Amino acid sequence: MKLSTKGRYGLRAMVDIAVYSQDSPVPISAIAERQNISVRYLEQLLPKLKKAGIIKSIRGAQGGYMLDKDPKDISAGDILRTLEGDLTPIDCASTCSGTKFCVTKTVWQRINDSVQQAVDSITLQELMEESIEIHTKYDQEERQES
Repeated sequence: MKLSTKGRYGLRAMVDIAVYSQDSPVPISAIAERQNISVRYLEQLLPKLKKAGIIKSIRGAQGGYMLDKDPKDISAGDILRTLEGDLTPIDCASTCSGTKFCVTKTVWQRINDSVQQAVDSITLQELMEESIEIHTKYDQEERQES
């Protein structure tokens, strides 16, 4: 299974929104700059996340994007499925004519289940906290070198 840039960039954008929108909405241009993703590409991704009820947009000069749910209630799977669709790496049941007698379907089902469990067990809260920790550590190292 290989995720497209929609999933990879969308997850990065969501972590950015989670970290920076705690006090006020995050402008799309700020997300684009910090994450090195074009504004035009984000303009394609963020409406899908808004439609799914994961983020909300605030209009106006001080507008931007904010989470529409608590980050502990948003999984990486929620974000990836919204942007990528079905995350099933192997769709054995619908593509194989011999599934009735196939013993390898157990392998494929376990792989599918593992992928779903992995992305559903990682919350945006965890990713947000890890991002803050990494940036804090980096900032401290930068100050020590100065």
